[in-house]
Amino acid sequence: MHDQRSGAIEHVFAELAAGPLAHFPSGLFAANAAWLSLAALTHNLLRATATLAGPAHARTRLTTLRRRLITIAARVTRTARHITLRLPQDWPWAHDFTHLFTTIHAPPHPA
Repeated sequence: MHDQRSGAIEHVFAELAAGPLAHFPSGLFAANAAWLSLAALTHNLLRATATLAGPAHARTRLTTLRRRLITIAARVTRTARHITLRLPQDWPWAHDFTHLFTTIHAPPHPA
């Protein structure tokens, strides 16, 4: 039986196999185990980031997410103890990035 969950698992395996698992660093089991752990951790953090960025990115491939929201050509400026991140002008994903940033840095909900 092929349900939605098995399709999601196949998607995860495909992303990991095309990315970090394509090049295991060593013939040593311990080094490869550490690499696999870091790859799984990174995958989960990027999936959480994609979900927080908005519904348009929730099912985006990780390579696309890295290209759109992670590796951006931004400039950090500092004036009078105030740090500013200058995003590129007319950047198509500026709204998604600022939504992600404000979601992550929002104050916690009261208990």
